[in-house]
Amino acid sequence: MPGIDRCTRVWVLLSALTVASWLLAETAGGWVVPAALAIAVVKGQALVDDFMGLRRAPRRWRALVSGWLLAVSAGIGAAFLT
Repeated sequence: MPGIDRCTRVWVLLSALTVASWLLAETAGGWVVPAALAIAVVKGQALVDDFMGLRRAPRRWRALVSGWLLAVSAGIGAAFLT
């Protein structure tokens, strides 16, 4: 989207993903939890990169926060599988 800054584009993406999560919650099926979790991971990474400013941070900080996000998501996913 030309003429729109990156934060606004990310905000639009996050808003669209929130609506997608809401619509997803209205459905039923075994694929809903993994899909909602995947949307949450994408939203979390966008927040980490753009609003926390880690896109330009040293790799170890970005890897640490992204690793934490993936670890928590994996734990939640594992809890739903059991």
